[in-house]
Amino acid sequence: MQSGPISNLLLPLSLGIIMLGLGLSLTVADFTRVVRFPKAVFVGLTIQMVILTMVAFVIALVFKLPPELAVGILLLAAAPGGATANIYSHLAHGDIALNITLTAINSALSLLTLPFIISFALQYFMASDQYVPPPFQKIIEVGTIILLPVVIGMSIRKWAAGFAAKMEKPIKIFSVILLASLVAVSVWQSWDMLVKYFAVVGLACLAFNLISMGVGYAVPLAVKLPQKQAIAIAMEIGIHNGTLAIFIALNVLNNTAMSVPAAIYSLIMFVTAGFFAWWLNRQPEGQAV
Repeated sequence: MQSGPISNLLLPLSLGIIMLGLGLSLTVADFTRVVRFPKAVFVGLTIQMVILTMVAFVIALVFKLPPELAVGILLLAAAPGGATANIYSHLAHGDIALNITLTAINSALSLLTLPFIISFALQYFMASDQYVPPPFQKIIEVGTIILLPVVIGMSIRKWAAGFAAKMEKPIKIFSVILLASLVAVSVWQSWDMLVKYFAVVGLACLAFNLISMGVGYAVPLAVKLPQKQAIAIAMEIGIHNGTLAIFIALNVLNNTAMSVPAAIYSLIMFVTAGFFAWWLNRQPEGQAV
């Protein structure tokens, strides 16, 4: 997997446009509600930062992954939720404000947790004590892509509510088309890598994705959170910032093989999240369990 125009320019630009559209559907009250009821944030962060790391470690052992790929899947688990989690949550009628809040908090916390988790993985699987610096620049980029367009969209809604309401549905349709196009181009661009590595790590990535999304949906429902929040957490847990994981593997760890799980997972998660959103939309409200 190599960085290219898709991951470096087109994807961030597209996500920025889509996040602007999401901002048109949000108000300040949506975020104050999340702050007033912190249980959902605590549950989401606990799953993301504790349970997922344990799941990734077990999967690496169960599938007997080669050391570099095992480190790669732990690196993926340590990466915060991706911006596209907000988009899929919107499509599935989840709590978008909760998604944005979780992504922002988890991205900040990952400055501390990500180097620790990767260092553990390197030492356990490769007997390496390589230092992994906190990815400050990438975290700032993620924050910019997510937060700035949302703030602009919310401002438009506040000062031009009629225009915001009129644009919400067209932008939602545009989001679906754009995401499908980006996934198709990414598959085409990465086809040789997929063919080479999928037999080795593909099933492990699929298992990690399905378990992540399943746990992210089931646990919130089990602790009596509203379904909209369960959907938001499931998308946040199941959709990782693969771009950040790939960047660290290539530019910090200087190891192409370690970027492979994130690259394959990034393609799988778009498909599974799409099916999950489709299934949720077919269920009567409150019965998608």
